[in-house]
Amino acid sequence: MDEVQPVFIHMGDFSSRLREERKRLGLSQEALAELGGVKLNAQSNYETGKRAPDADHLTRVAAHGVDVAFLFSGQRMLAGRGAPANDERQPAATGDTVMRVVTREEAALLDNYEAADERGRAAARSVLDALAQPKRANG
Repeated sequence: MDEVQPVFIHMGDFSSRLREERKRLGLSQEALAELGGVKLNAQSNYETGKRAPDADHLTRVAAHGVDVAFLFSGQRMLAGRGAPANDERQPAATGDTVMRVVTREEAALLDNYEAADERGRAAARSVLDALAQPKRANG
């Protein structure tokens, strides 16, 4: 049987990522505390690394768009703004949002695409479609 390796989370990283997630979702500490079923003081302690949230809190905030995998690993697992993404094979009911792990470079490209106006997005799609043609033709 494989030996289980303990996982240690540096709370400074965790707490700063929790704060980053809260801000990404446009929530105040008080609002996230309420969503997570805790008092403002507890949420503040989570974000300063004085305390760690329990599984119940993490489950509750995940239901409101917090990327819990990101809190622990630093790797984004959710797509879109504030809504859990679906599996790649399952288009979202309200759009084409999918869940996929991306590299930092891919995330930067997605951020740039999101920041562009529609004309810029159309240009990016056109360029990427043209660049992908040889790869598609070769399988």
